[in-house]
Amino acid sequence: MMNKFCKYEHDDIVTKVSVLSGKTHAVSGSLDCSVKVWDLEQHTVVNSYRAHSRSVTYVASCPSNESLFLSCGQDRRVLLWDRRNSKPAFRIEIGVSCCSPTAVTWHPQKEDIIAFGTEDGIVGIKNLQNETDSIQTSKVHTRAVSGLEFSSHSTPLLASVSEDCTVAVVDMDLSKVFQDQSHKDFVRSVSWSPLNSAVISTAGWDHQVLHHTISKETALNAAED
Repeated sequence: MMNKFCKYEHDDIVTKVSVLSGKTHAVSGSLDCSVKVWDLEQHTVVNSYRAHSRSVTYVASCPSNESLFLSCGQDRRVLLWDRRNSKPAFRIEIGVSCCSPTAVTWHPQKEDIIAFGTEDGIVGIKNLQNETDSIQTSKVHTRAVSGLEFSSHSTPLLASVSEDCTVAVVDMDLSKVFQDQSHKDFVRSVSWSPLNSAVISTAGWDHQVLHHTISKETALNAAED
């Protein structure tokens, strides 16, 4: 691993970095309440925003549009950002006002579908275009959701990890199709394998990186449903 560049632009811990779809820019969130957009080729910050009133816990880029990304924070808000607008941030209602969102992610093929997780273990899916019945939620974990990622299937599965030390995978109806409790401490990140659509990798505070296989039958049944 080689350090390409290092810049001190945030005033506190950086909680999440997400590369935008064009691969030339990235967005970062921090405990300093700010969101910053980086030019990866020029090694500079091109935009700095302070729309959150408390710490930013997660940022996630749109897979199909480099102008769009999401952020969430301890101010209990999820924001949709469009860098083309003079006022780029728009608040998204997720129907869970009692707790803060802790993770957000985007459907791999649909710009109008996002998923979110909360500090009390709720995982939700929201349709940004449908005003009625646009949110569905499920209590997937018993503690804060620390990471979310959709698989690349056309009808994807959604993997989540949590401070309850578990890994879970749900379908688009939020029905649980997989759960694992191999980690011995907080699970902090999750990623689907780019080479095998049935494998997810997770990392935790127990100093372990684990690989989990979702059965092909499970993935196929979820896609058919």
